[in-house]
Amino acid sequence: MHTRNCLCSLFLIATLAPLPVMADDMEPLPLPVAKKSIDHIIAIVNEDVVTRQELDDAIKIATERLQLQGVQIPDQSTLQNQVLESIITKRIQLQHAQDVGLSVSESEIDETIRRIADDNKLSLPEFYAALDKDGISYKKFRNEITDEMIMARLKEREVKHQVNVTEGEVDNFLRTQETSAVGNDEYRLAHILVLITESMNSSQIQQRSERATQALEKLKAGVDFSKVAAEFSDAADASKGGIIEWRPISQMGPKFAEMLAPLQPGELTPIVQSPSGFHIFKLLGRRVQETQTVIIDQTHARHILIKINELTSEHEAKLKITQIKERLERGEQFEELARLYSEDTSASSGGDLGWLSPGDTVAAFEQTMNKLLPGQISEPVQTQFGWHLIQVIERRTQDVSLDRRRQAARQAIRTRKADVVIQEWLRQLRDQAYVEIRLDDDDQ
Repeated sequence: MHTRNCLCSLFLIATLAPLPVMADDMEPLPLPVAKKSIDHIIAIVNEDVVTRQELDDAIKIATERLQLQGVQIPDQSTLQNQVLESIITKRIQLQHAQDVGLSVSESEIDETIRRIADDNKLSLPEFYAALDKDGISYKKFRNEITDEMIMARLKEREVKHQVNVTEGEVDNFLRTQETSAVGNDEYRLAHILVLITESMNSSQIQQRSERATQALEKLKAGVDFSKVAAEFSDAADASKGGIIEWRPISQMGPKFAEMLAPLQPGELTPIVQSPSGFHIFKLLGRRVQETQTVIIDQTHARHILIKINELTSEHEAKLKITQIKERLERGEQFEELARLYSEDTSASSGGDLGWLSPGDTVAAFEQTMNKLLPGQISEPVQTQFGWHLIQVIERRTQDVSLDRRRQAARQAIRTRKADVVIQEWLRQLRDQAYVEIRLDDDDQ
């Protein structure tokens, strides 16, 4: 397993997915080498700095990742500017997270690392050994995972505040899907976005339109998409070749869906304008998503949660949940103790969580719940949320096909809205930050 190549994508994108593996016979491309031998500051971001060494390390990771994906590497100057901008954007987000007091717990980080190891079919010792073999320190890996989790949580926080999906929108989405010719196949795309903002006047918007036209002309002339994306695109994925991984066409919105549906792999769209700017897409692949009947086992459960926080230590929380368990064993009612002591929103309903499907809860909770018989109460179990007592009320087998379709529709609408919200939010954060670039001729 080539763990370093796996970690490239983790270091520069906000996704915690199974790690890919590079073929053994792929030869590494030559990497850009800094022309100054002494590390120095190349950018100031508010009260923080970016050094030449940081940029060189990030360029190395980005180059390896692009090679892994089979994407043509842009010229050194273009790649350097794109990677530097991604570092700046990341630094601004982490600073903002600190300002608003957002963080992740050590137990959450541990759980995420365990999941990454599981996704790669490795035990934790094997995973740590693979990191060490490829020269990646565990501390650096953990720090990068922490940063990615914080940024993902920060974006989710922004989306939660600004994005709402109504049942009426879900109904309309499903009706449109039933009558639409585009279906719900999944598409893999390459994308260029030339950004426009509300503050731009007509002359500035025309200049942006002309920039998009220049990009499309280069693509039609046969220039590699990743190079054109790196040169022209304002999207966050520009330095990664503009790749949008597999997603249902329904998440793209009706305007884009109708335009993409008739394309064959390798074909380009014309320029299309949206409130965000001017878009160009290239279809890389399409795969069919068939509608299937979904029958699953569900569990009706309730719980009592004691949280671990600044006021309650892990030891105190465990002691409290243990005392509650002893009271249950003496015959006190679960729902009454949940109302009195549970630190969860379900407390008012006696800890009732309703019907739970596989994946609805975190792994430690679900694994414990699945071992219980109806009426049985678990021993205290710890998750990233704190210490729980779980009781299974009943179980059933349920056809959730309609529920899943509505859930998928809700997620598609939410993703579509979230893309616009996050793009604008990142632009505002960038505009509000103090950024000074100190690249000189020796750095080019």
